Amino acid sequence: MLNLRGQLLIAMPQMTDPRFERAVVFMCDHSSKGAMGLIINKPLPELRFKDLLTKLSIDTEGAPIIPIHFGGPVEKGRGFVLHSSDYKSGAGAARFARGFAMSATLDVIEDIAQGRGPQQSILAIGYAGWGAGQLEGEIAQNAWLSCGATRQIVFDTDSDKRWTAAMNHLGVDPLALSPTAGRA
Repeated sequence: MLNLRGQLLIAMPQMTDPRFERAVVFMCDHSSKGAMGLIINKPLPELRFKDLLTKLSIDTEGAPIIPIHFGGPVEKGRGFVLHSSDYKSGAGAARFARGFAMSATLDVIEDIAQGRGPQQSILAIGYAGWGAGQLEGEIAQNAWLSCGATRQIVFDTDSDKRWTAAMNHLGVDPLALSPTAGRA
């Protein structure tokens, strides 16, 4: 069984769904029951962190200016924070290899606003989800590539450059990719 938990999913250049076009997805869960991930390279310029804090009744005094990303088309009213594993949430966090963690509780947002949050983080609204076998089918149809997640790609690379950085991490030239899948 393919397990992509803690990996990056990279949309192939021929992906036509605008929600996933040139998407880089950090995979938070992947099992025989389905998969869940956060798109980490599609900021929502119309949504500001301070506005989110105000909506959640959190003090905005001294809050950092950080982008909020479109995490995916599922549960677009729910927020997630992909962050470095240095942060210890009282409510707990899902931990992944290579120093990543994900929290979906209000305390991490409050801590980020007050400067006590993780060293590195990506805020996302919504998530990408796949039913049982759906993602495997899309991979077989040549819709996605995958690679190991690195802190450099996820946190240190600008959002608009993450897709290219992930492709380069694989040693792939996106212009040389074929839209058809093959079998050896």
